[in-house]
Amino acid sequence: MAYAVIKTGGKQYRVQEGDKIDVENLNLDEGTILEFAPLLIGEGSDIKVGTPVVDGSSVKATVVSNFRGPKGIAFKFKRRKGFHKTKGFRRALTKISIDSIA
Repeated sequence: MAYAVIKTGGKQYRVQEGDKIDVENLNLDEGTILEFAPLLIGEGSDIKVGTPVVDGSSVKATVVSNFRGPKGIAFKFKRRKGFHKTKGFRRALTKISIDSIA
């Protein structure tokens, strides 16, 4: 089964057809079709590495939903000073479904 490595939101993801992945928020409506230029494409032992992207290939994906991730905690602490600060956050994420690798 073919796989590809794509880059979005400053991160790289290894994807296959049918995968659903959570990426940084893309600010797109549900059902929007995206096209990524892959950095690498592999099928079995055959691997094509791009410089920086593989020419003539693409990865098509569809936006499934926009949501906020689980709560994270940022905790600052300075020892022996009595200083500690807690701040919570929730990242904005987009779930995408990989449709095809061509």
